[in-house]
Amino acid sequence: MTALIYCSFPDQETAAKIGATLLDEELIGCINIGGPIHSLFAWDGERGEGTEVPALLKTHARLLDSAIARLESLHPYDAPAIVGWNCDAAGAATQAWLDGVGPALGG
Repeated sequence: MTALIYCSFPDQETAAKIGATLLDEELIGCINIGGPIHSLFAWDGERGEGTEVPALLKTHARLLDSAIARLESLHPYDAPAIVGWNCDAAGAATQAWLDGVGPALGG
């Protein structure tokens, strides 16, 4: 089953570096890094705003919790906003690709 993770980063370089680590560790199959977005937020009882870079990470559902935990440990924010979910449907080619993500099963 396919799973997705959404997270924002302070810049594209940070997103790419963390994405490369997650790829190397076989926790994701892909990271799509977007262009800058303007974020408005509430944090510690105050309003804030800033520029961030969104990313969508693709993985297999069996790796979702591990990928999120590792992403959180690598992320430079003290409390990064990371959300992940299992997908209800995926194309056959996408599912076959993501079925191969991760360490060999049974090894």
